[in-house]
Amino acid sequence: MEFGKQVNLIRKKRGMSLQELSALSKVSTSMLSQIERGEKNPTISVACQIAEALNTTLSALLDQQEKREIVVIRKEDRPVYYDENSGFQRHLLSPSFPSRGIEFVKNVMPPLSESGVFPAHKSGVQEYIYVEKGSLKVELAKGVYNERLFEGDSFFFEADTEHRFINDSKDECNYFLVIDSTQSKK
Repeated sequence: MEFGKQVNLIRKKRGMSLQELSALSKVSTSMLSQIERGEKNPTISVACQIAEALNTTLSALLDQQEKREIVVIRKEDRPVYYDENSGFQRHLLSPSFPSRGIEFVKNVMPPLSESGVFPAHKSGVQEYIYVEKGSLKVELAKGVYNERLFEGDSFFFEADTEHRFINDSKDECNYFLVIDSTQSKK
C-alpha cells in the first residue's frame, strides 16, 4: 500500500479529520490531502511528523503488504514422507510454496540409519541444520567433507553438492532443516 493511502487509512481508523492531523503533525491540510491522494511524496522529516501525530511508526506507514498471508499447519495435517526401508521421516513444517523458495523441515532418523544421498541442488541453494536431539553426521561431496553435529549444534552449507545425513548412534536423531532456494540460479 502506498504511503499516502496508509496515512489515510490510519487517520480514518483513528477518527481524525485532516484538520486534526494537520494541527498535531504541523503539516498543512492541503499538503496532507495531496499526500493522501498520492500527489505528493513527503520528505522523511514530514513523514516522521505524520507518523508521530498518528501515534504510529514510519515503518508501519511504509508497510507495503496490503494483505498478510497466514497459514496454520496442524500436526495431524502436515505432509510427512516416511521411508519404509530406513524409518527416516521428513515432516514439512512450512507451507508448500514452491515459488517462495523456503522449506522448513523436521527430520527424524532412527538409530543406525541414514538419509541416503541427496543430489546437488542448483547453485545458490543453501541449507541450515539444527540438531534438536541426538547426533548427526553430515557428509558433503561424496565424503570429501564430514562434520559431526550434536544436540544444540547448527550447521550451514551451500547445497550445490551431493550430501547425506547419517545417524550412526544407538539413539534417535531429530534435526530441523531449512532449505533456502531464494538465491538459486535457474
